[in-house]
Amino acid sequence: MNDKNISRRDVMAASAGAALLPLAVTCTASAQAQAPQPPQAAPQGPPPPGAPGAPGPGMIPPGFRPLQGEFFYPSDGSNKPMGVGRGIHPGRVSWVHNPEVATWDGKTGEWWDDANTNGPLVERMVSKTLQNLSGGKNDKEAWDALFRYFNKTRNGADAGYKPGEKITIKFNSNYDHKKDNWLAATKKGMCSPHVINALVRQLVNVAGVPGKDITIYDVANGRYIGDPIYNRIRANGDAFRDITFMCNTRMAGEGRIAPTPDATDPLHFSDPEIAKTLHPILRVPSLVVEAKYRINLANWRAHEVAGVTLTTKNNFGSIYWEHLDYWGPRPFHAGWIQKTRPMGSYSVFTDIMAHNQLGRKNMLYMIDGLYTAEHSEMDVVRFVSFGDQWTSSILMSQDPVAMDSVCLDFLRSEPRQPQVRGNPDNYLHEAALIEKPPSGTVYMPSGERLSSLGVHEHWNNPSEKKYSRNLGKNEGIELVALKA
Repeated sequence: MNDKNISRRDVMAASAGAALLPLAVTCTASAQAQAPQPPQAAPQGPPPPGAPGAPGPGMIPPGFRPLQGEFFYPSDGSNKPMGVGRGIHPGRVSWVHNPEVATWDGKTGEWWDDANTNGPLVERMVSKTLQNLSGGKNDKEAWDALFRYFNKTRNGADAGYKPGEKITIKFNSNYDHKKDNWLAATKKGMCSPHVINALVRQLVNVAGVPGKDITIYDVANGRYIGDPIYNRIRANGDAFRDITFMCNTRMAGEGRIAPTPDATDPLHFSDPEIAKTLHPILRVPSLVVEAKYRINLANWRAHEVAGVTLTTKNNFGSIYWEHLDYWGPRPFHAGWIQKTRPMGSYSVFTDIMAHNQLGRKNMLYMIDGLYTAEHSEMDVVRFVSFGDQWTSSILMSQDPVAMDSVCLDFLRSEPRQPQVRGNPDNYLHEAALIEKPPSGTVYMPSGERLSSLGVHEHWNNPSEKKYSRNLGKNEGIELVALKA
């Protein structure tokens, strides 16, 4: 496929056929709309002092004055779980934090250099989180428990990993737009080479997955897999040089392959309006369909259009529009993923979470939170809520709804993430209650009705960070804070 380097306007025009869709760039919308745009709602204002979701004492830097509406205020308040927790420990999100792992001074070298990221500590953090999430006494037991849980819930088989079974790792290479971009964009937020390397080393050296059975990818328009990641992983030895690296068609070469769209298991949009306005289906890479397992490794940050970009939005690097010959999310920017969409509206994100090859094939959700960017196109930034330090964190979960809910709570409590506003949790409500969602949508992206995709709620406050299971309840989310 050619995967043309088309502009936002080209995509919008082609998506609508003869009619021109409203052009929404970042938070603005064009007045040239000829086709109806999905309903929009005004951003919510900041919560009153002391209310759930309000920034806690000491969290606002001196002189900081938020604009009206910049703080997201959850419509459901605190500790009101909805949906059903998933995982060996239902609804568990394991979070390890150690400020010694990220020590960049903001000017010496690059944040991803060995001198500024403690690689051995990253390895220990990944190990600690895996064991807590799974209940395994060591890393090998942890991986076996994760594979067995996935197989048992997916097809009823009490089976661990078997050599020859394929696994894909979807990471976020947004802003890795050209082959020398890591040096040209020194401070930009990217996936940490140390984090993805630690994950891959675990799979090969501990879980026993041969390198030839692993594919690492992000195929969205213009995205590459830069040398800091590619070279670090391959330097581990022969088995790691058998790993497949897959990037966008225009960037393929030098050891990276191009994707081929699968024709057997498309995503069918559950909302008739988006199917009519954009296109009825999406396709995914054939290597994703051929794989039995998938790991979703996302970045932790806000997003100027959607409010947040976490494990669910990370799936946008997996989708193909055959009528446009285009890999990526651009057509959605015409009003379908905006954080200003009202609560109780259809969500593209929920359709993607419910698809056989995207959400339902994930055995592990992981957040790289070593160096977090202000939003998807911005520099890494220290968090006031982390003592004006780097976030220095790794999170894991088997529950996609719980994972994104927890990450959203952290981001909404951080003054340096001002793009978290509007209704960024609408998709979480829809996914948790997918059997009977607030929008009334019948979500069937793979042709079948589903039960709850996970559990959603908001914590009690940003100081204690307690969810319902932390408070002794038998439902809701459990956030486990770890040290490594």
